[in-house]
Amino acid sequence: MEVENEASCSPSSASGGSREYKVVMLGAGGVGKSAMTMQFISHQFPDYHDPTIEDAYKTQVRIDNEPAYLDILDTAGQAEFTAMREQYMRGGEGFIICYSITDRQSFQEAAKFKELIFQVRHTYEIPLVLVGNKIDLEQFRQVSTEEGLSLAQEYNCAFFETSAALRFCIDDAYHGLVREIRKKESTPSLMEKKLKRKDSLWKKLKGSLKKKRENMT
Repeated sequence: MEVENEASCSPSSASGGSREYKVVMLGAGGVGKSAMTMQFISHQFPDYHDPTIEDAYKTQVRIDNEPAYLDILDTAGQAEFTAMREQYMRGGEGFIICYSITDRQSFQEAAKFKELIFQVRHTYEIPLVLVGNKIDLEQFRQVSTEEGLSLAQEYNCAFFETSAALRFCIDDAYHGLVREIRKKESTPSLMEKKLKRKDSLWKKLKGSLKKKRENMT
C-alpha cells in the first residue's frame, strides 16, 4: 500500500533522489502499531485491523526540510507469527518499538526487543525509538511515563507517548526515528555498503511478504 500524506514532498523531489528509510514496527499484538502507521501515512484511524496480518506501507514526507521516503514494515505481534522476525531485524535500518500504556505485559515485551535485535545484528548501535501508545486511555494506564523514560534511557533512544486514536505525537515518533538514522550516517562509504546489503535483504523480505498475502487470499 502506498500513500502520500499531506506533508509529502513533490514528485520532483522524490525523483530527485529522496533517501529511502527502511522502518520496522515492533511490539506485541494489539498495541496499535498498524493504527499508528495508518495515521502517519493517511491521517486515518482504522475501524478494524487483523493483528495477525503483516503489511508494508510507503510514504514521502519532509523532515527538517529534507525529503524522506519511508518504507514501513508493520509486523504481526502474536508469538505464532514471528517466523520472519529475524529477517525484519536484518533488513531494517531503524525500529519503532511499541507498547501500550494500558498493558504492562506489552511493556515487558518491548523491554526485550533491543536484545533480540542485538542477537541478529551483533551491535547495539541501531537507530531506535520507543513509543508508549494509547495515552487517550489514561484512566486505564498500567505503565507510568517514568517507566517508559527509564527504558528509553537504557536503550539510549528517543521516547514518545502517543495516541493513534487522537493522532497525538505520531509524526514525532517517525520523524524522530529518521533523525536517529541520519545521525548514524557519519561515515558515508561504510553506510553505502551497509545500505546495499540491507536493500537486497529488504527486497527479499518484501517478496516473501507479498507471497504470504497472496496465499491468504
